[in-house]
Amino acid sequence: MFTGIVQAVGRIASATPHGDGLRIAVEAAALGVDGVKAGDSIAVAGCCLTVVAVERDRLCFDVSAETLSCTTGLDRTGRVNLEPALRLSDRLGGHLVSGHVDGIGSVIRAEVVGAADGSRVLEIEAPVALLRFIAPKGSVAVDGVSLTVNTVAQRHFAVNLIPHTLTATTLRELTRGARVNLEVDLVARYVARLHEAV
Repeated sequence: MFTGIVQAVGRIASATPHGDGLRIAVEAAALGVDGVKAGDSIAVAGCCLTVVAVERDRLCFDVSAETLSCTTGLDRTGRVNLEPALRLSDRLGGHLVSGHVDGIGSVIRAEVVGAADGSRVLEIEAPVALLRFIAPKGSVAVDGVSLTVNTVAQRHFAVNLIPHTLTATTLRELTRGARVNLEVDLVARYVARLHEAV
Protein backbone atom coordinates (compact mmCIF):
# COMPACT_ATOMS: atom_id res chain seq x y z
CA MET A 1 0.00 0.00 0.00
CA PHE A 2 0.97 3.60 -0.64
CA THR A 3 -0.36 7.05 0.26
CA GLY A 4 0.07 8.96 -2.99
CA ILE A 5 2.50 11.32 -1.28
CA VAL A 6 5.47 11.27 -3.66
CA GLN A 7 8.81 10.96 -1.85
CA ALA A 8 11.07 11.80 -4.79
CA VAL A 9 11.27 12.22 -8.53
CA GLY A 10 13.53 9.71 -10.25
CA ARG A 11 14.35 9.01 -13.86
CA ILE A 12 13.97 5.88 -15.95
CA ALA A 13 17.46 5.64 -17.39
CA SER A 14 16.90 2.52 -19.49
CA ALA A 15 14.16 0.14 -20.57
CA THR A 16 15.44 -3.06 -22.15
CA PRO A 17 13.61 -6.20 -23.30
CA HIS A 18 13.37 -8.83 -20.59
CA GLY A 19 11.11 -11.88 -20.65
CA ASP A 20 7.68 -10.88 -21.99
CA GLY A 21 8.23 -7.26 -20.96
CA LEU A 22 11.02 -4.91 -19.96
CA ARG A 23 13.62 -4.42 -17.27
CA ILE A 24 13.79 -0.77 -16.30
CA ALA A 25 16.57 0.94 -14.38
CA VAL A 26 15.46 3.98 -12.40
CA GLU A 27 17.91 6.60 -11.15
CA ALA A 28 16.67 6.99 -7.57
CA ALA A 29 19.37 8.96 -5.74
CA ALA A 30 16.78 11.56 -4.68
CA LEU A 31 14.76 8.79 -3.00
CA GLY A 32 17.80 7.25 -1.38
CA VAL A 33 18.50 3.58 -1.94
CA ASP A 34 20.10 2.81 1.43
CA GLY A 35 17.97 0.14 2.99
CA VAL A 36 16.17 -0.69 -0.27
CA LYS A 37 16.58 -4.34 -1.22
CA ALA A 38 15.38 -6.80 -3.81
CA GLY A 39 11.75 -7.69 -3.11
CA ASP A 40 10.75 -4.23 -1.85
CA SER A 41 7.78 -2.49 -3.43
CA ILE A 42 8.12 0.99 -4.92
CA ALA A 43 5.40 2.94 -6.75
CA VAL A 44 6.87 4.17 -10.03
CA ALA A 45 4.59 6.71 -11.77
CA GLY A 46 1.79 5.25 -9.64
CA CYS A 47 2.45 1.60 -10.51
CA CYS A 48 3.54 -0.78 -7.76
CA LEU A 49 6.72 -2.53 -8.93
CA THR A 50 9.05 -4.96 -7.18
CA VAL A 51 12.74 -4.13 -6.90
CA VAL A 52 14.77 -6.90 -8.55
CA ALA A 53 18.21 -5.32 -8.12
CA VAL A 54 19.91 -2.32 -6.55
CA GLU A 55 22.86 -0.96 -8.54
CA ARG A 56 24.46 1.99 -6.75
CA ASP A 57 21.83 4.77 -7.06
CA ARG A 58 19.67 2.81 -9.50
CA LEU A 59 16.74 0.54 -8.76
CA CYS A 60 15.89 -2.16 -11.30
CA PHE A 61 12.39 -3.50 -11.90
CA ASP A 62 10.93 -6.13 -14.23
CA VAL A 63 7.77 -4.82 -15.92
CA SER A 64 5.56 -7.50 -17.47
CA ALA A 65 3.71 -7.20 -20.76
CA GLU A 66 0.45 -7.13 -18.77
CA THR A 67 1.62 -4.15 -16.72
CA LEU A 68 2.85 -2.37 -19.86
CA SER A 69 -0.56 -2.90 -21.50
CA CYS A 70 -2.46 -1.03 -18.78
CA THR A 71 0.01 1.74 -17.84
CA THR A 72 1.85 4.56 -19.54
CA GLY A 73 5.36 5.94 -19.18
CA LEU A 74 7.17 2.81 -18.01
CA ASP A 75 8.44 1.80 -21.44
CA ARG A 76 10.76 4.74 -22.09
CA THR A 77 13.28 7.00 -20.42
CA GLY A 78 11.97 9.98 -18.50
CA ARG A 79 11.17 11.41 -15.08
CA VAL A 80 8.85 9.45 -12.78
CA ASN A 81 7.28 9.92 -9.35
CA LEU A 82 8.59 7.52 -6.69
CA GLU A 83 7.09 6.38 -3.40
CA PRO A 84 8.22 3.47 -1.22
CA ALA A 85 5.57 1.19 0.24
CA LEU A 86 3.75 2.42 3.33
CA ARG A 87 4.97 1.15 6.70
CA LEU A 88 2.49 0.69 9.54
CA SER A 89 4.24 3.47 11.48
CA ASP A 90 3.95 6.02 8.63
CA ARG A 91 1.51 8.91 8.54
CA LEU A 92 -1.28 8.58 6.01
CA GLY A 93 -1.00 12.03 4.43
CA GLY A 94 -2.76 11.25 1.16
CA HIS A 95 -5.24 8.41 0.72
CA LEU A 96 -4.95 4.62 0.48
CA VAL A 97 -3.35 3.81 -2.86
CA SER A 98 -2.69 0.24 -3.98
CA GLY A 99 -0.39 1.00 -6.90
CA HIS A 100 -2.66 -1.03 -9.19
CA VAL A 101 -3.30 1.33 -12.10
CA ASP A 102 -6.98 1.27 -13.11
CA GLY A 103 -6.60 2.97 -16.46
CA ILE A 104 -4.95 5.62 -18.55
CA GLY A 105 -6.21 9.17 -18.77
CA SER A 106 -5.43 11.95 -21.23
CA VAL A 107 -4.77 15.55 -20.22
CA ILE A 108 -7.20 17.88 -21.99
CA ARG A 109 -6.30 21.07 -20.09
CA ALA A 110 -3.31 22.15 -18.02
CA GLU A 111 -3.07 25.84 -17.27
CA VAL A 112 -2.19 28.32 -14.56
CA VAL A 113 -5.22 29.51 -12.60
CA GLY A 114 -3.67 31.85 -10.06
CA ALA A 115 -1.00 34.23 -11.27
CA ALA A 116 -0.08 35.09 -7.68
CA ASP A 117 0.73 31.58 -6.48
CA GLY A 118 1.18 29.58 -9.69
CA SER A 119 -1.47 26.94 -9.03
CA ARG A 120 -2.67 24.99 -12.06
CA VAL A 121 -5.90 23.36 -13.04
CA LEU A 122 -5.57 19.95 -14.65
CA GLU A 123 -8.46 18.39 -16.57
CA ILE A 124 -8.14 14.73 -17.46
CA GLU A 125 -10.31 12.68 -19.78
CA ALA A 126 -10.79 9.30 -18.13
CA PRO A 127 -12.21 5.98 -19.28
CA VAL A 128 -15.99 6.04 -18.76
CA ALA A 129 -15.79 2.89 -16.62
CA LEU A 130 -13.59 4.76 -14.11
CA LEU A 131 -15.55 8.00 -13.91
CA ARG A 132 -18.27 6.35 -11.83
CA PHE A 133 -15.67 5.96 -9.05
CA ILE A 134 -14.51 9.59 -9.19
CA ALA A 135 -16.49 12.10 -7.13
CA PRO A 136 -16.10 15.80 -6.30
CA LYS A 137 -14.03 16.17 -3.11
CA GLY A 138 -13.04 12.53 -3.42
CA SER A 139 -9.53 11.24 -4.05
CA VAL A 140 -7.78 10.07 -7.21
CA ALA A 141 -4.15 9.18 -7.90
CA VAL A 142 -2.59 10.64 -11.06
CA ASP A 143 0.83 9.17 -11.89
CA GLY A 144 0.96 8.13 -8.24
CA VAL A 145 0.08 11.54 -6.79
CA SER A 146 -2.86 11.71 -4.36
CA LEU A 147 -5.15 14.55 -5.45
CA THR A 148 -8.54 15.91 -4.41
CA VAL A 149 -11.10 15.98 -7.22
CA ASN A 150 -12.61 19.42 -7.86
CA THR A 151 -15.24 18.62 -10.48
CA VAL A 152 -16.46 15.69 -12.51
CA ALA A 153 -18.10 15.93 -15.94
CA GLN A 154 -19.41 13.33 -18.36
CA ARG A 155 -16.01 12.43 -19.80
CA HIS A 156 -13.44 14.14 -17.58
CA PHE A 157 -12.54 15.35 -14.10
CA ALA A 158 -10.54 18.32 -12.83
CA VAL A 159 -8.01 18.73 -10.03
CA ASN A 160 -6.06 21.71 -8.74
CA LEU A 161 -2.30 21.47 -8.41
CA ILE A 162 -0.77 23.68 -5.74
CA PRO A 163 2.80 25.00 -6.13
CA HIS A 164 4.19 22.37 -3.71
CA THR A 165 2.74 19.53 -5.79
CA LEU A 166 4.11 21.11 -8.96
CA THR A 167 7.58 21.34 -7.39
CA ALA A 168 7.66 17.90 -5.74
CA THR A 169 6.25 15.78 -8.60
CA THR A 170 6.33 15.37 -12.37
CA LEU A 171 2.83 16.83 -12.78
CA ARG A 172 4.16 20.28 -13.73
CA GLU A 173 5.47 18.72 -16.95
CA LEU A 174 2.02 17.66 -18.14
CA THR A 175 0.61 19.35 -21.22
CA ARG A 176 -2.47 18.80 -23.35
CA GLY A 177 -2.41 15.30 -24.83
CA ALA A 178 -0.14 13.79 -22.16
CA ARG A 179 -1.16 10.33 -20.96
CA VAL A 180 -1.28 9.59 -17.24
CA ASN A 181 -1.77 6.58 -14.97
CA LEU A 182 -5.01 6.73 -12.98
CA GLU A 183 -6.02 4.89 -9.84
CA VAL A 184 -9.46 5.49 -8.40
CA ASP A 185 -10.15 5.58 -4.68
CA LEU A 186 -10.03 2.12 -3.13
CA VAL A 187 -13.00 2.81 -0.84
CA ALA A 188 -15.13 4.04 -3.77
CA ARG A 189 -14.41 0.83 -5.66
CA TYR A 190 -15.53 -1.36 -2.74
CA VAL A 191 -18.65 0.71 -2.03
CA ALA A 192 -19.66 0.40 -5.69
CA ARG A 193 -19.07 -3.36 -5.61
CA LEU A 194 -21.19 -3.76 -2.47
CA HIS A 195 -23.95 -1.69 -4.08
CA GLU A 196 -23.90 -3.94 -7.16
CA ALA A 197 -24.31 -7.01 -4.96
CA VAL A 198 -27.52 -5.70 -3.37
